[in-house]
Amino acid sequence: MTYDFLQHYWWTIIALLGSLLVFLMFVQGANSMIFQLGKNDDERRLLINSTGRKWEFTFTTLVTFGGAFFASFPLFYSTSFGSAYWIWLIILFTFIIQAVSYEFQNKAGNLLGTRTFQTCLIINGLLGPLLIGGAVATFFTGSNFIVEKSNLINDFQPVISHWANSSRGLDVLLNPWVVVFGFSVVFLARILGMLYINNNINDITIRSRIRPQLLINTVAFLVFFLAFLIRTLLSDGYAVLADGTIAMQPMKYLHNLIDMWPLALMFLTGVLLLLFGIVKTILKTNYIRGIWPAGIGVILVVVVLFLIAGWNSTAYYPSTADLQSSLTLQNSSSSEFTLRTMFYVSFLVPFVLAYIIYAWRSIDKKKLDRKEINEDDAY
Repeated sequence: MTYDFLQHYWWTIIALLGSLLVFLMFVQGANSMIFQLGKNDDERRLLINSTGRKWEFTFTTLVTFGGAFFASFPLFYSTSFGSAYWIWLIILFTFIIQAVSYEFQNKAGNLLGTRTFQTCLIINGLLGPLLIGGAVATFFTGSNFIVEKSNLINDFQPVISHWANSSRGLDVLLNPWVVVFGFSVVFLARILGMLYINNNINDITIRSRIRPQLLINTVAFLVFFLAFLIRTLLSDGYAVLADGTIAMQPMKYLHNLIDMWPLALMFLTGVLLLLFGIVKTILKTNYIRGIWPAGIGVILVVVVLFLIAGWNSTAYYPSTADLQSSLTLQNSSSSEFTLRTMFYVSFLVPFVLAYIIYAWRSIDKKKLDRKEINEDDAY
């Protein structure tokens, strides 16, 4: 195992965790549609208890994603999570109010009212995917930071990386393409949320409302996603030259797909699976398993986006303030010893995934219905 192999291996693990996080944001997507799919208290409780069974998976994956980044590429962690902390603090805050809302909306003595906490779930359902999607978009659009490794020996200011202005990351939202991709993730999360609800809740009334909403959100998702994808593939990208310097290269990400053609096939397969799950759900009223082909498709597509952002001599976190400050797999990773040690630890990942699958199947042995909400302990 060479150092280069370990760096690429851990970027692949990051890509897999990121793709699982995007898939699991069906929780946020479904929560953002509480009032569109649920027209009375019983229906809204059905929706909330359906997502309430899975929200820990999403939050745990988000924390694992951040932890894996910290361990394998600490310079990215210190630059993005440390310098652009306002974006990540807002993301964390939306997940905190999500957890609180699940637990307290129907507790005795709730002075704020149930609807207040349901509104907090909607805020998490919209802002969470928007900001996480925006953060991922910066892998292609770049961010306004500067890295000065010489500061490491500075006794007065031993800070390696810092944001080039005082916005602490909020300025990335001024880039329209960051917002475009963020909105595409919002609509994708809503699509996955509806597909999940369609599969998880045994209620004809709620299922009847899903198909027209699914069509509207699919069209919106395609508009935003295709606009970002076409612009990204045709624009200049951030290439790493043989001597380690960063240079702009025309259509870099398109060249990455062509050079690594298996990824292009994976991307196409993922898109087709996503569309298959959506279209079959819209056309066949008795089809409720669309979340699975669509979910697998989303995982494949997001993995490819991460890999073309970091593989094939590409700067995965470009700097718009100082091109040579851009982060690559080589200049931002942990030591070879650390990556090698974690390589063996990563063998535990399949066991964790097996546990998640087991827990998921145990939770979903029976489809959720109104009787269970009214008779059993529920949110």
